[in-house]
Amino acid sequence: MKTPAILTVCVAMAAAALGGCAVQPYMTEARLNRGLVLVYTGIEGRSPFNRLICQGLVRGGVPYAIHRLDWTVGVPGAYLMNLRYETRNRQTAAEIADKVRNYRRMHPGRPVILLGQSGGAAMAAWTAEALGPEEPVDGVILLAAALSPEYPIGKALAASRRGDVSFYSAGDVLFLGMGTTLSGAVDGRYGSSAGRVGFKAPGAEEGAKWPPRFYQVPWSPSMTKVGHWGGHTSTSARGFVRDYIAPLVIAETWDEPFIQRVARGVGGAPAKVEQPAAGFHRF
Repeated sequence: MKTPAILTVCVAMAAAALGGCAVQPYMTEARLNRGLVLVYTGIEGRSPFNRLICQGLVRGGVPYAIHRLDWTVGVPGAYLMNLRYETRNRQTAAEIADKVRNYRRMHPGRPVILLGQSGGAAMAAWTAEALGPEEPVDGVILLAAALSPEYPIGKALAASRRGDVSFYSAGDVLFLGMGTTLSGAVDGRYGSSAGRVGFKAPGAEEGAKWPPRFYQVPWSPSMTKVGHWGGHTSTSARGFVRDYIAPLVIAETWDEPFIQRVARGVGGAPAKVEQPAAGFHRF
């Protein structure tokens, strides 16, 4: 049960905080002064999966503020609504973009990384699109993206300085194979999602290739050592996030050799775990 004091804080923050009231242990002032990582939940909202992502980033030595961002409608069990309510979701992404602008006004020059899992990957891409190339974020990382393979991800790429990295797995059969074939992806198309089969470059049938700064990382058996078994939810495994995602967040630039090292799980080294801070912090 929440204490009356916590409820009071929730009411006071309602206009400014996204996704309701929740403790954000890695949103300290010291971390905010270094940079910001937005971790978008999946269509389930706040869950152990996205909490593990935040913990994995910390274990990987990410020094920035880490905000677990629940973009869903907030109705328990409204998974299909969260998945397919594109008009509302794009509006929410535009509101998040405004929050990023506010953060930058308070912390100019600090890096901002957008990291989304499943449906949250679409929200990360749409936030980047809302900011546009005039106000690019520093990087966009997509885990098991519930977007169609044909989605024009180049719009989000144009709004990211380092580029976009998409992790996908052919073993994601239940959620991004059967699930989005029956219910559709976040952008409304039916069939296997990009988080299962990868994004297709525009004009791929004619041999077109992706422009620089767009990277796709397929699942590999070596990822099982750190908890990612190729399924949908294991992209949130702490060890996987520590070894494969945290190095991306920390690096100042991305290029093909670096991404290849990350894909082999040798992009960085584990760091000492920071103890979570108590309390609430405004984003």
